[in-house]
Amino acid sequence: MLRSVNPFDQSVIGEFPEDDAQTIQKKIATAAETFRSWKRVNFSQRASLMKNAGDRLRSNKDKYATIISKEMGKVLREAEGEIEKCANACDYFAEQAEGFLKDQVIGTDATKSFVCYQPLGPVLAIMPWNFPFWQVFRFAIPSLMAGNVGLLKHASNVSQCSLAIESIFREAGFPEGAFQSLLVDSKKVEDIIAHDRVAAVTLTGSEFAGTKVAAAAGKNLKKTVLELGGSDPFIVLEDADLDLAAQVATHSRMQNAGQSCIAAKRFIVVGSVREAFLERFKKNVDALRQGNPMVETTTTGPLARVDLAEDLERQMKDSLSKGARMVTGGARDGANFQPAILDSVAPGMPAFDEETFGPVAAVITVKGEKEAVEIANQNRYGLGASVWTKDRERGEKIAREIESGCVFVNSLMRSDQRLPFGGIKKSGYGRELSELGIKEFMNAKTVFVA
Repeated sequence: MLRSVNPFDQSVIGEFPEDDAQTIQKKIATAAETFRSWKRVNFSQRASLMKNAGDRLRSNKDKYATIISKEMGKVLREAEGEIEKCANACDYFAEQAEGFLKDQVIGTDATKSFVCYQPLGPVLAIMPWNFPFWQVFRFAIPSLMAGNVGLLKHASNVSQCSLAIESIFREAGFPEGAFQSLLVDSKKVEDIIAHDRVAAVTLTGSEFAGTKVAAAAGKNLKKTVLELGGSDPFIVLEDADLDLAAQVATHSRMQNAGQSCIAAKRFIVVGSVREAFLERFKKNVDALRQGNPMVETTTTGPLARVDLAEDLERQMKDSLSKGARMVTGGARDGANFQPAILDSVAPGMPAFDEETFGPVAAVITVKGEKEAVEIANQNRYGLGASVWTKDRERGEKIAREIESGCVFVNSLMRSDQRLPFGGIKKSGYGRELSELGIKEFMNAKTVFVA
């Protein structure tokens, strides 16, 4: 039985029987059968259905946002924004997919030679709870527009979200089997990956989960895309706009109660502006109001589960024992965690070395630009980063030196449907979104006509 628990007060809000082996086999078979016809549907028809899905998201935004907030604790305003983002991506790929996947003609000694892009088949998506709609739609929209079909293994604590997403595609007019939820425990994933009708796998999750999925997929020669953890550096140089930097720092670290792979986590600040930045940062963090995500005045909700809050508290206390200094916050009550700032963080502390998946910011002081880049790159992860300087050319130069999949200069690090998204090092491989993302699960077939 899969159980949904309200993280604010730990009340049980839903229980769902797991799919048995026969049901799983039936769903996979249905997906494979639907793919045979769906891959031949033209882009115009696919686009019409995808825009229907976007319309359903917008017209039922309150309903879906409430499910998100109650099931994983996201503040209601943020949940509404997540639904809007999904709807916008539906429109974007409905309009752009055909152009992204058009044949690429290449001049050779043939009469005609070109690359055509053809879908692979059923793609298994293993998705997390932190953005329970966006993470799924980020995969599903381009995949369906490309002619693939989707099988969703969502996190077990957001089964209501999983079923709601399935219903959106069904009610939008997609054929039965184009997108299905698998209500299964993670122990069954390896067998599903091994199924000969599952063509590829995408996962957003932890580094540990990524290694397990990559091993299972590799054993069965299945294409994978992995978007894993992050410990994003937020570099504040001596010429930064400190008011703006502190404002975005608070948003980046504390939105979604800090539960974001691409949240800024390590705040690397040049010493000459450290005190001025920290003063502004603390003021902004202290103004946050942690509590019930359904209450309008709440600005940051609980973590999604008590065990996640306990892990974060352990990382924080271990870092304090190794020399970090508490600036503000850090109190925990169940899954409710007061937003915190740690100063004097250094390599060797969990707040530096590990991914802290919650509202704890780690401030690291450096002498200058060179050390800032070195510290930024001194980490196992490489998902995103941001650089803060009034000199745009300087910012772009530093961005090229940072080891990550994305770098934003003087802007909030975020995913954007128009841009490729993904990481390097222990943050995974492959890309989602944009033209690169839609081509990940396609056969780039060379055709040579003599």
